[in-house]
Amino acid sequence: MEFALAEEQVALQNELRRFLAKYADETAVRAQLEDPSGYDRELWKRMGAELMIQGIAIPEEYGGSGFTFVEIGLVLEEFGRALTVSPFFGSCVMAAGLIGAIGDDGVKAELLPGIANGDSVVSVALAEDSGSWLLDDVTLAATAAGPDWTLDGHKAYVVDGAYADMLIVAARTTEGPALFLVASDAAGLARTPMPTMDLTRKLARIELSSTPARLIATGSTAAAAVTAMADLSAIGLAAECLGGNAKVLDMSVEYAKVREQFGRAIGSFQAIKHKCAAMLVELESSRSAVYYALWAAATGHEDLPLVAPLVKAHCVDTYLAAAGENIQIHGGIGFTWEDPAHLYLKRAKSSQTLLGDSDLHRQLLADRIGI
Repeated sequence: MEFALAEEQVALQNELRRFLAKYADETAVRAQLEDPSGYDRELWKRMGAELMIQGIAIPEEYGGSGFTFVEIGLVLEEFGRALTVSPFFGSCVMAAGLIGAIGDDGVKAELLPGIANGDSVVSVALAEDSGSWLLDDVTLAATAAGPDWTLDGHKAYVVDGAYADMLIVAARTTEGPALFLVASDAAGLARTPMPTMDLTRKLARIELSSTPARLIATGSTAAAAVTAMADLSAIGLAAECLGGNAKVLDMSVEYAKVREQFGRAIGSFQAIKHKCAAMLVELESSRSAVYYALWAAATGHEDLPLVAPLVKAHCVDTYLAAAGENIQIHGGIGFTWEDPAHLYLKRAKSSQTLLGDSDLHRQLLADRIGI
């Protein structure tokens, strides 16, 4: 097992960090906070044209680059570091992962090329107002009329759902949960952006009223696909949190070097040193966990179902703690809108609840190891 990144993987991270510093800096992020369109489409196109990010782990036969989930994790780490506002997590991780797990060649050929070239954004609509991301808790009703289906109900917390071109919707049939494909212009479909604390992650509420849909997976196939998607998404979210965690530590250390009290840099005070040292220890433990999880996802290792909930709970919680310490180290300025510290705190908190909170993932881990 090799935990060191390969030369080309380091080059990918460095190039993406350079790209984001140039085209998606704090000013660009803030410009997207109140934008109802959700993300900078020109930046999204540039990412595809210059870096081919969208299809990095999609098989070459479907228009992608054919890399592994390790490369997806490295991209997410840099996106988390920069708080990049884009459909990458919702479309290229969640939706692409679900499509791949369904295993239907026709669905893959229909949806993956558009995701890979950035022309199409696909969202997964799973959770409802209860906030549960478990397939068994889905209540949205699917009704069959011959070969056709209609959906009635609602979905909430749909990542990038307000502007997605296609939706993969989990619904309940008389035979149990199933997955359906819904076009963005389908009759009876209403999409409303949700007001959220974290304005860098766009969520939507979806209302469906006799909305036509196409069945793409049922029974054990649907259940297994959703579980696989949830595990990969949890690992991806942990990688994103790793990047944010590293950034808030850098912010804390940089500020501690220049902010003076009593004629000395505050970084020379023992209390500040201890905070930064503790943040570093937690960061490196998160890095080890995330990189192992990425390797497990890339290789299909048997540990994947165990490490997915583990890294989601651990890495999000350590990120949230570090983001809070970053504000404490900054003092009064850290509480202001002008300082970026609050943006990372809000992203960390929203990541803690996305896909289910930390308690749920710890319980999931306990269930999977039989305790």
